[in-house]
Amino acid sequence: MSIEAFRERILNRAPLCIRGGGSKDFYGGPLAGEALDVGGYRGIVSYEPTELVLTARAGTPLAELDSVLAGRGQWMAFEPPGFGGPATLGGAMAAGLSGPGRASHGAVRDFVLGAKILDGEGRVLTFGGQVMKNVAGFDVSRLMAGSLGTLGLILEVSIKVLPVPVAQATLRFQLPQEKALESMNRWAGQPLPVTATSWENQVLVVRLAGAEAAVRSACKTLGGERVADVEATTHWVSLREQGLLFFAGDAPLWRLSVPSTTPPLDLPEKTLLEWGGAQRWLRGDHDPAVLRDLARRAGGHATLFRGGDRATGVFTALPGPLTAIHRRLKDAFDPHGVFNRGRLLPDL
Repeated sequence: MSIEAFRERILNRAPLCIRGGGSKDFYGGPLAGEALDVGGYRGIVSYEPTELVLTARAGTPLAELDSVLAGRGQWMAFEPPGFGGPATLGGAMAAGLSGPGRASHGAVRDFVLGAKILDGEGRVLTFGGQVMKNVAGFDVSRLMAGSLGTLGLILEVSIKVLPVPVAQATLRFQLPQEKALESMNRWAGQPLPVTATSWENQVLVVRLAGAEAAVRSACKTLGGERVADVEATTHWVSLREQGLLFFAGDAPLWRLSVPSTTPPLDLPEKTLLEWGGAQRWLRGDHDPAVLRDLARRAGGHATLFRGGDRATGVFTALPGPLTAIHRRLKDAFDPHGVFNRGRLLPDL
């Protein structure tokens, strides 16, 4: 599909449901509107390995980008999940989801240098650039990260990529949740090359990456059991793609975002911790109000990530002033309410 074809659909003013590979259809509010497939609008526009910058069309599969980057010893350090589907760059940006290394490397928006979109008036708008120094003032391109397609149709994205770490190692420890949280937070304050953590069922797994000497020294300092490389790779990929046994089944999946220093929450169900304890996954049917109040009192929020009744609200309700900002942004970029109605907020 061409930009002109996209524009024609937009100018019809009929509500549209933007869709790339469909790997994240489950995320956010219920899908609504006529399908607008952007998966065919694909291809790498430019790639400068020496500048660590890649620009690609929104429909470009993440798998294709991974392959091209790997050929030059580089990667997308925010580790965007595909959840086993044909995930695209545009979808990864719109969803704003990051993988196991988010606490160490940064979120999706931290790697966005520029973006080109079609707004609700059918205008092509370009924001940012292809170097960090162009990102100044109110960075609209990063505003698109996590917007779930409610502000415009993403056409192209420029991202910063990084060299693949020279050395990696994964360590395993047998620790109860309280001790695991204490250890992760203590290590976060030390000069250790910790790039990812996960804890479940009394087992803490820690990924180290960086210079060979730094990784070797950290292994000696932390101790624990060294995990074989193949097993380690499988673990981190499975964690990113939610392929671990914890994520199996149809029970609702809740995502709690809280300060990493938050003690174990008073919950009867099994939990899985990531990001040094800042991201906590919970399975099962819960009263949304009770769970969100628990997260709020801890200084965070709760999201119904997968399954359950999305009609009751997926995300924690925003305070009035923030809701007003969202409405003004929606009115500025999509005054006719064409894009992904109700996907981010029920009445937006």
